[in-house]
Amino acid sequence: MRYLLVLFICFTTIHSFSQDSTETQTPTRVKGTIISTTTSAPLSEVNIVNINQVVGTSTNDNGEFEIKAKANDTLHLSYLGYKSIKVRVTNDWLKFGNTEIEMTELALALEEVTVKQLQLTGYLEVDMKMIPVTSNNRYRISGLPNQGYEGGNPNIATKVLGAIFNPADFLYNMFGKKPNEMRKLRKMKENDEIRNQLAKRFDREMLMVLLQVNKYDLDEIVNQCNYSRDFINTANDLQMLDAISECYEEYKLISRTKDRKKGKRRDKS
Repeated sequence: MRYLLVLFICFTTIHSFSQDSTETQTPTRVKGTIISTTTSAPLSEVNIVNINQVVGTSTNDNGEFEIKAKANDTLHLSYLGYKSIKVRVTNDWLKFGNTEIEMTELALALEEVTVKQLQLTGYLEVDMKMIPVTSNNRYRISGLPNQGYEGGNPNIATKVLGAIFNPADFLYNMFGKKPNEMRKLRKMKENDEIRNQLAKRFDREMLMVLLQVNKYDLDEIVNQCNYSRDFINTANDLQMLDAISECYEEYKLISRTKDRKKGKRRDKS
């Protein structure tokens, strides 16, 4: 009888402990509702991507969404005609559930930008000092007829020269120095929701956010992987993703081959 009593107490303790641990376990998904700042109406079909875990979803007709996330993950929200935003997932959000998020129309967001006007005096010497000296430059590379490159930063000439005369170095700088971002390529290809979102887009925004590159570098990666300018100009974001992914896989294969050759040379020496 005493043995049965001890066994019953142990079973009750284990059951209550497991129940408490389940109740206190941190949720792994967050819920939210996205509304417009101007109308306070819910926004449907807003694209939401968890940058850290590379998963995506979109809002329903009521502006509601649910996505896999943990504390300190960053969600990227984008919607046609609205300013894209990034939202950090907090412990409170995970704990207390649905959170309302506002998005601002692009027209209103642009109104907030203040353009400083030039206060001209009428005196040529004074006014010339107030006008910016350079705003845009065009570079021509000797030996390449009818080729020109424009940019506001003179450093772009160095980048263009490096890309043309040593594409392998350019790809190494892009792929080799961003291993974490490039690992996301496979996850992006495997996530149906992200693929569906990218298939409808041509702005490269989501690709730039996930891979942490700018639009110039994004286009140049595909260019150095022997894709035509026509493809770059007409491809949707999903096609760009597949092109970069294929190029990255080839880059990894070439890098491994080079490493093996270096290893053999060291062994011989």
